[in-house]
Amino acid sequence: MLSANPDAAIRQYKRIATESRIDDATPHRLIQLMMERALEKIALARTQMQEGEIQEKGNNITDAIGIINGLQASLNHEADKRMSENFDALYAYMMRRLLEANLHNDDGKLEEVAGLLRELKEAWDAIADIANDTKGA
Repeated sequence: MLSANPDAAIRQYKRIATESRIDDATPHRLIQLMMERALEKIALARTQMQEGEIQEKGNNITDAIGIINGLQASLNHEADKRMSENFDALYAYMMRRLLEANLHNDDGKLEEVAGLLRELKEAWDAIADIANDTKGA
């Protein structure tokens, strides 16, 4: 008789749930999901840094860098060149600070990037709220 592996089942459920959210998401929502995921990865890395879990910390910081790189790659330089250049520089700064945090076990740099990303996400969320309010009007 086969027994179920609850951890594997949970991972599979999360993967399917994530894929479903991505498949149904608007481009705006995809950016929100990416920001949420990067913040989750940074939070995990902070905990792992404090607990001395070096490999896991490095993996989560690497994931966060990859997500922020994806945000950077998604910039539309045609829409507003100056603004996109500013965001491009901000994302590059965040990735550099994450790399430094990883190399030097610097929780302050992780918190700095998380704070910057939270501010961006709040602004991005507000754009969605405004767009939804105008649709309902």
